[in-house]
Amino acid sequence: MPTPEDTGAATRIFLRPIATPLPMGFLALAVATSVFGALQLGWIPPSQGHVAGLAALVLTAPLQLVASVLGYLARDPVTATGMAILSGTWAVVGLGTLLSPPGATSGGLGVLLLVAAASMLIPASVGIPKLAAASVMALAAARFGVTGWYELTGTATAETTAGAVGIALAVLAFYAALALELEGARRHTILPVGRTGLAAKAAHGEQVFDSGELAREPGVRPRL
Repeated sequence: MPTPEDTGAATRIFLRPIATPLPMGFLALAVATSVFGALQLGWIPPSQGHVAGLAALVLTAPLQLVASVLGYLARDPVTATGMAILSGTWAVVGLGTLLSPPGATSGGLGVLLLVAAASMLIPASVGIPKLAAASVMALAAARFGVTGWYELTGTATAETTAGAVGIALAVLAFYAALALELEGARRHTILPVGRTGLAAKAAHGEQVFDSGELAREPGVRPRL
């Protein structure tokens, strides 16, 4: 069978433009971390912990899973990886909260949260050219880490710190979501999102690689 090179035919690659899934993922994050933060700070009683568990399991985890899939389709591994870790972690936290007595702690959950915190540092560090997104992921890592400390020790100081970091994360997530949503709607930056390097060039429509490089891209080359 003749190849495209033999016949002189051109091979065309079509990329489907999609909107950034980060605002959806960040707002879902803000919901879960706000409710759990309020619980840890004593703003709502421990008996209402099932509301936080449901929020994480039914709202946050599914939306972040969708954001992860869209991140892969957009060829953005930082978004895809970060949202996938967040989705899975919040699902476990939500289910664990629903199945545990109010106010209970779990050493197993603490270990999981510490590992999730370390995992979140990978997309956060790689995503530094997109500073707003990287900052949310880095603070999410801190939030998981401090909450893991609380789950392992059960101390009041750790619980209060986890709640405070959780509320701070919600504020940052709201800002990043608003900035990215405005940017997508207005087609230019309204609130600073801290893009640098190739990320800034791509946002301004500048070509950051030639067409010959597409053959070496994951999903285009024969093997990943």
